[in-house]
Amino acid sequence: MANPPSYAPRGAAVPAPRVAYGAMPARPAALAGATMGTTWSARMALPAGRAEAAARQAIQAALDEVVAQMSTWEADSDITRYNRAGPGWQTLPAAFFHVLGHALALAEDTGGAYDPTVGPLVNAWGFGPHQRAFEPPSPAAIEAARERCGWRRLRLDAGRQAVWQEGGTYLDLSSIAKGYGVDRAAMALDALGIADYLVEVGGELRARGRRPDGQPWRVAVEVPDASDGHALTLPLEACSIATSGDYRRHAGSGAERYAHTIDPRSGRPVRNNLASVTVLHPGCMQADALATALTVLGPDEGLAYACRHDLAALFILREPEAYRAVATPAFEARAFPR
Repeated sequence: MANPPSYAPRGAAVPAPRVAYGAMPARPAALAGATMGTTWSARMALPAGRAEAAARQAIQAALDEVVAQMSTWEADSDITRYNRAGPGWQTLPAAFFHVLGHALALAEDTGGAYDPTVGPLVNAWGFGPHQRAFEPPSPAAIEAARERCGWRRLRLDAGRQAVWQEGGTYLDLSSIAKGYGVDRAAMALDALGIADYLVEVGGELRARGRRPDGQPWRVAVEVPDASDGHALTLPLEACSIATSGDYRRHAGSGAERYAHTIDPRSGRPVRNNLASVTVLHPGCMQADALATALTVLGPDEGLAYACRHDLAALFILREPEAYRAVATPAFEARAFPR
């Protein structure tokens, strides 16, 4: 990135894309709710004949369906039933099958840096649904978890809309399901004839059209420190944005601090100087998964992968005294249009 901005020294890390709305005349609506252990929000311009209650209900129903299918935190979800199943073919709902298919394609393309079977390792490190990390697992526990992982354990049968359960395979779609939930919420608004909105789930966003005042939706990508600074502000139109980093969920402290993002190839939390990766993509499902994959790949391999695939990605790196932003050409073209 030419002439990157300067940042304050590192501090407490709590970044997330931040939205600036400004004055919005002409039938604006602001909705919010809870889902996936976090919150959702939506800003929109309601056309004549459309009620806020209908939009709220449509968004919540769409997100509830994603949770019912893909949340490992729910005892009766489809993914929990798959994880408990014995060997054999397991039929999946259409949405679940679609998301898993995309996850497996990304796993193959990244050489396993992204892996939807990483759940046993996530659980071993204490970031799963039933426990919290207080200390690292033993080497034996890590190896036992690794024996249950590996995206090549999965086989899909598109005709039957089924996936093979080898026995002990444990799916975890937490790095892609939230983004897919954003897409489903957007689709629900589309179905209601709402063409101008910004919908968000836990910091992942998707925009269509413009704000009620006619201005584009704008998102500020923050630096992961306590300075309230931001890397840049950019318009979001017919596009999604997702961020992955080590600032929200982690365990330990000081030199023993480790992030919740697990490298499936090593079985251990990611350790590199990436503070966050932000991805722009038409689909939030893709942006969400890619942000995780690039985080695991790291600043060098991840940047090379993003450039090779013409991805719009922003890498924020920790350096000894400050943060440094590195953007792909595709991201620069969107953030700094000429």
